[in-house]
Amino acid sequence: MRRAGLFLLLLLAPVPALAQAPAAPPAPAAIPVYGFEIVNRYPHDPRAFTQGLEFRNGELLESTGRNPSTVRRVRLEDGVVLQRRDLDSAYFGEGLTAFGDRVLTLTWKGGKGFIWGPDDLEPKGEFTYAGEGWGLTHDTERLILSDGTATLRFLDPHTLAETGQVPVTLRGQPLARLNELEWIEGQVLANVWQTDFIVRIDPATGRVNGIVDLTGLMPDRSGLDPTDAVLNGIAWDPDGRRLFVTGKNWPILFEIRLTGPR
Repeated sequence: MRRAGLFLLLLLAPVPALAQAPAAPPAPAAIPVYGFEIVNRYPHDPRAFTQGLEFRNGELLESTGRNPSTVRRVRLEDGVVLQRRDLDSAYFGEGLTAFGDRVLTLTWKGGKGFIWGPDDLEPKGEFTYAGEGWGLTHDTERLILSDGTATLRFLDPHTLAETGQVPVTLRGQPLARLNELEWIEGQVLANVWQTDFIVRIDPATGRVNGIVDLTGLMPDRSGLDPTDAVLNGIAWDPDGRRLFVTGKNWPILFEIRLTGPR
């Protein structure tokens, strides 16, 4: 986790001017780094190995990994699991998003996604995709998938066929290990696996144009696996303009307000 964080900080360091090459393009502009304030804390199931998180109709939709991997409807206020569906033990659950009247979830290495009813989590179908599945979100026209590489992939929400890709870069360098995704006001927010950072990505260019530093959000992680119990899970309430974040096996879901940038 610290190595990945150091990697991000190094990329944010100023780039020295090239005095011997006056015709060279200017160094990349500084990328804003945002801090946070905690607005509220809500209980979160510490057994939930959170992979996908979304706010819908006053509730949270959540997908979890490990065995059994699950898809859940969760009451925000007290973290109570209102409904749960278990995946077959052959599949390791990953990202989730709700598009129209469907909830779609990914699996890690299974090459298979699942479709659920949003109100009752009734199974509605399956779909396939190449490579791994990590995170999933959508804009008004496309599903957006992360697969652990420095690439975001776009899928047709109706046929679920891949329609395009964009490479993700931070100051010109590929940024891999993009995990859980959330679409917020025209930008893709992505957890960077095993770090305390969320990056904001321009979906048209793939460039990172902002970083949220959540270092210290949950300083007491005693009893949690330092490798696996990492920050992962972003949900946005567009009506209330509330931002929620949590982590794998964290006992708390946080509502935060961004501060800065610095």
